[in-house]
Amino acid sequence: MSFPSPYSIYQWLRGVNPATITDDQVPATNLVGKWVIITGSNNGVGFETAKSFAASGANIILACRDPPAWELHPTAAVQEIKDLAEAQGHQSTIEWWSIDMADLQSVESFAERWLQSDRALDILCNNAGIAAAPPGRQLTKDGFHFVHQVNFLSHVLLTLRLLPSIARSVQPRIVCTTSCTHHVAPLDLDHFDCGPGMSGDPYWNNKLWLQIWVMEMQSRFLKLPEYLHITINGVHPGFVASGIWEFLTDESFIERALTFLLRYLAIDPKQGSYAIVNAATNPVFGPNLKTQGIGSEEGLGGGKYINRIWEAVPKACCNDPEARAGVWKKLDEELQLEQKGLLAILGL
Repeated sequence: MSFPSPYSIYQWLRGVNPATITDDQVPATNLVGKWVIITGSNNGVGFETAKSFAASGANIILACRDPPAWELHPTAAVQEIKDLAEAQGHQSTIEWWSIDMADLQSVESFAERWLQSDRALDILCNNAGIAAAPPGRQLTKDGFHFVHQVNFLSHVLLTLRLLPSIARSVQPRIVCTTSCTHHVAPLDLDHFDCGPGMSGDPYWNNKLWLQIWVMEMQSRFLKLPEYLHITINGVHPGFVASGIWEFLTDESFIERALTFLLRYLAIDPKQGSYAIVNAATNPVFGPNLKTQGIGSEEGLGGGKYINRIWEAVPKACCNDPEARAGVWKKLDEELQLEQKGLLAILGL
C-alpha cells in the first residue's frame, strides 16, 4: 500500500494535541426543551456528552445497542444521567432506545420510532463507532464490513431517515464524529466496501468517507430551502482512551502508532466530549446568518472539520467535487438510497 505523505502525517498528528480543555472554553448552553439523539452514548465520549447535555437541560435519547458486559449498560447510564439532570434542577426526558449500528433494520426501526414521536430533533450526534471489526466477525448480517457499516453506513442511513424531523427544528445541528486519521486514508473508491485489495485501513478510510459526506451534505443543504437552516460538521474529539479501541490488533503501522499514542498521549472521555458539545452549541460552529438566513454573522455555516474545539483543515480530497460525487454514488449503490426515496430532495 502507499505510505501517507509527510504533510498528511503532520495533519494527522495535529489531532494528538492533548491540551486540557476547560468549561470556560466550552461554556454551558441552555438546552431546556431541546431534543438530542446521541449514538453510542452508554460509554466513552458519547456518555460524557450526554451528561453535559443533561446538565444543560436537554431531553436525550441514548441510541445504543445492548452492550457487552464490559460496557456500562444503557439502563445504568440513563439513571446516572437522570440523577445529574435532576441535581441541576431539570425534569428532562432521558431514555434508552435500542439501536444496533451493525443491523440496518435496527437503524430503520429506530428512525421510524422517532418519527412516530412527532418531535423536532434539535441535535443529532453520530458518534457510535469501533476501531476494528470484532474477532472472527468481519461482516455484519447485512454483508458489509463491520467498521464500514457501524462507523459510516448506518449513520448515513439514520441521518437521512431523520431529516424530516431535523428540518422541523429552528437551528438544528448534526455532529459527526470523524477523526484526524482521515488525513492518512487513501482515496480508494474502488474498495469503498473495505473488501480485498483495499489500500489503507477500514477505520481511517471510513472516517475519510464520513468527512467527505459531511461536506457534501452541507453543500446540498445550502441549495435547498427545506434544509438551508441545517448545520452539519465533522469533529475529531482527540485521541481518547475509550472502548472503541478494544479490537486493535497492532498489525499495521497506523495501529501500532495509535497504540503508542493512546498509551502515552490519550485524553479521557470527558475531554473528548467537549468537542461534540462545542460543535453542537457554539455559535461559531452554527449557521451563518448571511448564507443560511438564521444564526449569527460569526457562524461558519457547517461543512467543517473540527479538531477538538478548533476549526482545522480537512484532507484536500474532501473539497474535490469528483471525490464527493464518488462517495455519494457509492452510498446510493450500497444503501439503495434513491430507491428508498431518501434522495428525492437531495438528488443523486
